[in-house]
Amino acid sequence: MPTEKKVKAVEALQEVFSKAQIGVMTDYSGIKTSELNEMRRKLRDAKIDYKVVKNSLAEIAADKAGLTHIKGMFKDPIAVAFGYGDPAQTMKAISDYIRASKITLKIKAGFMPDGLLTVQELDTLSRLPSREVLLAKVLGGMQAPIYGIVTVLAGPMRGLAQVLQGRINQLEAK
Repeated sequence: MPTEKKVKAVEALQEVFSKAQIGVMTDYSGIKTSELNEMRRKLRDAKIDYKVVKNSLAEIAADKAGLTHIKGMFKDPIAVAFGYGDPAQTMKAISDYIRASKITLKIKAGFMPDGLLTVQELDTLSRLPSREVLLAKVLGGMQAPIYGIVTVLAGPMRGLAQVLQGRINQLEAK
């Protein structure tokens, strides 16, 4: 029979798993508590929760949250960084912190509501530009042909205007 404390822990984890847009599983062994606390503080500023989880409770909570694809991933000491916003920004914040602090945190895997992410996919995700930059590039790509058409269509009119202005200048010079 599970204790009341464990039931509440599973319910809290289930809520976190349900809300998260991305989760990054890390092996925190060999890292001092003070380093983990500093990392939590920095990641919290980026709206990321970093939680050390008990493997058995995390599996139950993930299963109840509908994340059956991460079943079996909770082995060894695991801490999970839960991101609630843009997954690329979450992964970028984690990577930047690891790089800046030179902490020996090992990223094991990641997950999103619809599937697992490998370490390589997480690395690629961390290198993506922000959502705003990507939207600006798409918008620029959509506007470029329109500007091209406007320029081509305005060319004959501009040429005619230049010829007429040249003729006006000729007549005024006489």
